[in-house]
Amino acid sequence: MPIPDLNHLVALLTVARARSFTKAAAQLGVSQSSLSRTVTALETQLGMHLLTRTTRSVSTTEAGQRLLDSVAPKLEEIEAELLAVAELRERPIGTVRITATDYSANQYVWPRLQGLLREHPELRIELINDYGLSNIVAERFDIGIRLGDQVEKDMIAVRIAPDETMAIVGSPAYLRERPAPQSPHDLTAHNCINLRLPTKDALMAWELSKGRQSIEVKVSGQLVFNNSYQMLDAALQGFGLAYLPQPLVEAHVQAGRLSWVLEDWFPTFTGTHAYYATRRHSSMAVRLVIAALRGTGY
Repeated sequence: MPIPDLNHLVALLTVARARSFTKAAAQLGVSQSSLSRTVTALETQLGMHLLTRTTRSVSTTEAGQRLLDSVAPKLEEIEAELLAVAELRERPIGTVRITATDYSANQYVWPRLQGLLREHPELRIELINDYGLSNIVAERFDIGIRLGDQVEKDMIAVRIAPDETMAIVGSPAYLRERPAPQSPHDLTAHNCINLRLPTKDALMAWELSKGRQSIEVKVSGQLVFNNSYQMLDAALQGFGLAYLPQPLVEAHVQAGRLSWVLEDWFPTFTGTHAYYATRRHSSMAVRLVIAALRGTGY
């Protein structure tokens, strides 16, 4: 037997509670004749009377009452859940899941969300550090944070940071032990600190550019991390050269703790973007998070 239409069950419940087709029709915003046909269709599908109708009142039959005793609590649960879901669109509540690299999370995401979280204590943030370029739909993330050229084409993307320059750095102690590289090819003779990319199960090539020249260099060394801040610490400790976002290392260079290497080959990439799957059904929580991430006006 086909499963009854949920709307038919709601109609039956409304009539039974109101004990009147006229009152129930007004509550549901339909005509009395339409409501009567709906209930009759349900009775026909089940092959039994569910309501006893008189000129003055309506009451449930034994079968109708048994059905309502079983179904009514479930319908109320569904109604409550639908109202709760609707609140997600109208109030900044619930959990917003975000995937970002550790650098983007520290540089842009976490600093800009602190005020929002204090203002809306019902809002929860789950921030996952990831270099894997996760599919945010498949992995059930609400927002992804990536460089502009890494965002999938079917996503809605908003810029949250300026263009990003990558830099090569080494400590003065390391560079005293061996000559600084004069060309990208010289990097292969150096102890370089690598980043592992989980998507390709491979080490990230160092992309370099100078004028119209572009080159990818596959480097090697003693250390491989999946975290920019561990790479930075290793470079500061003199373990080798590191390829990192320029803003992350600039203060250390100015303080003399690190030095630029191959500075005229530093590449610049399209700035960091926040992206999400659709604007049409996004919750208020997601919209507020996006607005907070765009807070600098990019």
